[in-house]
Amino acid sequence: MNYTHLAGHLGADPETRFTPSGQKVTTLRVACRARKDETIWWKVTIWGEQFDRMLPYFKKGSAIMVSGELMKPEIFNDREGKPQISLQLVAHNVSFSPFGKPNGGKSEGGGPDVSYNSSFSQESSFGGQGQQGYDNDKTAILDEEIPF
Repeated sequence: MNYTHLAGHLGADPETRFTPSGQKVTTLRVACRARKDETIWWKVTIWGEQFDRMLPYFKKGSAIMVSGELMKPEIFNDREGKPQISLQLVAHNVSFSPFGKPNGGKSEGGGPDVSYNSSFSQESSFGGQGQQGYDNDKTAILDEEIPF
């Protein structure tokens, strides 16, 4: 298994759907900064209800940290016909992130001070809800930029 850790911002609000058998699936679109002018987009899949207590605090632009199993990359053509790579991760651990937050990372009363993973919950020093958007470097996420 390839295990990967991501730190980035949500490109959209979490999307939840159900399989025909009734299993809950939540999808997150996460933008990670690779270099100063390059962003890598990840499609993160959450199976079941293990992170349901956190999901209401995640909105477009929220800072997030995710770790989990890396799936085989897929190649697709974007709107302009250029080949792109779709990177996917099945989440095993999701947590609030300390970066991109005002007041030096202190909680602002939005989210709880906990981190959850698929097998247990534990206290986290990351605290609170991530700041909306990329206010630190003035980069905004536009819906047209999300590749999926």
